[in-house]
Formats: sequence, C-alpha cells, structure tokens
Amino acid sequence: MFFDTLIYLLFLSVVVAVYWRLGWRRQNAFLLVASYVFYGWWDWRFLGLIFLSTVVDFLCAHYIESSTNESQRKVALATSVALNLGFLGYFKYCNFFVESFAQVLEGMGISVSINTLQILLPPGISFYTFQALAYIVDVYFRRLKPASSFVDYALFISLFPHLIAGPIQRPSHLLPQVQAARAYDSEKFFNGLLLIITGLFRKCVIADNCALLADGAFSGKLGEPNLAVVAIGAYAFAWQIYGDFSGYSNIARGSAQLLGFHFMVNFRQPYLAVSLQDFWHRWHISLSTWLRDYLYIPLGGNRGGEWRTFCNLLLTMTIGGVWHGANWTFVVWGMLHGSWLAVERLVSRFSQIGIRVQGWARTWSDNNLWLLTWLQRVIIFHLVCLGWIFFRAESVGQAWHFFYYGVTRLQ
Repeated sequence: MFFDTLIYLLFLSVVVAVYWRLGWRRQNAFLLVASYVFYGWWDWRFLGLIFLSTVVDFLCAHYIESSTNESQRKVALATSVALNLGFLGYFKYCNFFVESFAQVLEGMGISVSINTLQILLPPGISFYTFQALAYIVDVYFRRLKPASSFVDYALFISLFPHLIAGPIQRPSHLLPQVQAARAYDSEKFFNGLLLIITGLFRKCVIADNCALLADGAFSGKLGEPNLAVVAIGAYAFAWQIYGDFSGYSNIARGSAQLLGFHFMVNFRQPYLAVSLQDFWHRWHISLSTWLRDYLYIPLGGNRGGEWRTFCNLLLTMTIGGVWHGANWTFVVWGMLHGSWLAVERLVSRFSQIGIRVQGWARTWSDNNLWLLTWLQRVIIFHLVCLGWIFFRAESVGQAWHFFYYGVTRLQ
C-alpha cells in the first residue's frame, strides 16, 4: 500500500473517521490493528517478523530497566541489537554479501557456483529497525523509561505513517505522544491535509516526471553518455530523489497530523546548502541525526584527533550509504560523502585561509556577499549531483562509465 495510491487515501480516510470516535486507549489499539493491516498489505508473512522483534525488544527493555546486574543488562541489550541487525542483515544484505564473496573468489581464479536465495525484502525494515535500536539503546543508557504497555510500544514501532519511508522517529519524541491522549485540533488537521497535498505533488508531479528523464539518461535511451546526457540524468535524478523522499515524508507527516501526532521535519531545502555539513543538516534529517547520535558520537565523534575524526566520518557515512541499499554503488556514495566531509573539515582548519577569506569578504558589498553564498550553493549542489550518479547507477562500473564519458565528451 503506497502513499500515492487511491487505496491508501481510502484506507487513511476510514482510519481517521473511526479513530476520532474512540477513546484514547481504544485509539491506540485500533491504530495498532490498522498499522498491521497496512504493513501486511504487501505480504502477511512480514507481520510475524515485525511482531517477533517487537516482543523481544519490549521484554529486553524491561529486563534492562529492572536489572541491577550490568552484565545481564548488556546481554539483554546485545540480544535485542543482534536480533534486529540479524533480521536486517539477512533480509537486506544476505545475497549481496554472498555474491560479493563469490566475485572475490572468482577474481582469485577460484571458480564457484552459488545459488542465491530468493529473499523477499520486508517493507520499511531499515526504518523500523533503526527506530527499535534507538529505543533499546536509550533505555540501556537510562535516557528513556521503557513503555509500560505492549500496545503502546508496538504502536510506536509500527504506526503506519512512518513505517515504510520514515521519518525515523526518536523514542523520546514519539513514544510520549503514543502514551498520552490526543486532542482533535482543526487547524493542525487542516495543516496535515496541506502536507499530504504538497507531498503528493512532489511525488507524483516532480519526482515521477523527473524519473522519466533520469531513467532515459541512465538506461541509454537518450543516447551515449556525453555532457548533456550526464547533466540531464544527474539533475533529473537529484530532483527525483528529493521529490520522492521529501514527498513521502510530507505525506507521512500529514497523515500523522490527521491522527494528532507530530513527526519531525525531514527536509529543509537541502539544495540551498552552502557546505556538505550544511547539506546533511537539511537532507533526510531523521537519518543524519540518527547516524550522528547512535553511530558517529559513540565511535568517538570529533574526539581523539583529526585522523580519528576523519575515520569516524568515513565509517559513519559508509554505513549510511549501505543502509540505503545492498549494492556497492551505495557503499561508494557513502564513502564519497564521508571523504568530502573529512576534506571540508580539514580545509576549515586552516585558520589563516579563513581569516584571509573573512577579511577579503568584508571588503565586498552586500550584493557580492550574496553572490558568494550562491556560488557556494552551486558548488555543493554539483558535488551532491556527482554523488547521485553512483546512487542511481546499477553498478559502480556503470556509474564510472556514465561520469567519465560525460566529462570527456563535450558534445
């Protein structure tokens, strides 16, 4: 059940109509059933997966909270984390690792015959897994009290507006909303409808039409790669992926708002960023802040010297790339962004350059400073578009072929 389909709009209308006629506790139970219906729409067998992980996480969180034995608390934490990452790794990355291992062996001259499994990817598993991991980690570090009601926790994990495409909800933000009564607010309801309409416009008008151009460029239907074809493909895909992600996020936020919930803003005009760090403060904010708080900072963040910081940035962004999909193209995309962030940080450390630039900039007029800002935006936008080539391509070889011939063939 996709957000941009008639069946979803009918489903949402029925859920909202029934929901506001129920009391708080019944609202939660009803929403949980509705969310499971929504999730099981693709394949009812996926319900067993999300239900099992929900049960285990709920029990582990309460054991962590009640136990005074640190070793036992760590075992419970490890059990929850291993189960969630195990499910994610098996369903999303099993074939990827098997095929990659086979390619390595063949590169060494060892002939292998491996039949990969026909594994169906559960919808939204990347999103609800990260949400569950944030919950169990917050409980372990006593930043959050575990949910006392299983229905409340299960609803926090499976609430259908965020279940398939995010935004990834923080436990400290969404769980209290689930555990408290919601009041109908006509103004927020209307704003929710506007969010859904703008989301549908971004997805159906901008993203879907840009996808036609991007698909034509990357598939070769527009001809062999040259500067024009690469520019069309990169620019079209940049707006396609922005329209897709931000459109789905707006529909999710709007749907949640119709039910009295508030979801975080996930995109803030990312293509107006003046640096790559600024871009990641604006793009897929729920993911970038999750990676920062649950991966980058625990790895050491910017503590431990510049070299350690660069390694942490590279590892964090590489994992962020892999999170998007099981392909080496996503690995390269993540590594590119990690490397660029590290270089950007290194350049900013040259204080003398910064002082000279600032002194030079102060001599400019306001109009020239405005021009400098837009120059930065253009540069960052094109760096991001370069990364999108690898994100969109079917393979690293295709991405390199597309880029190389694009910059060497001017006509």
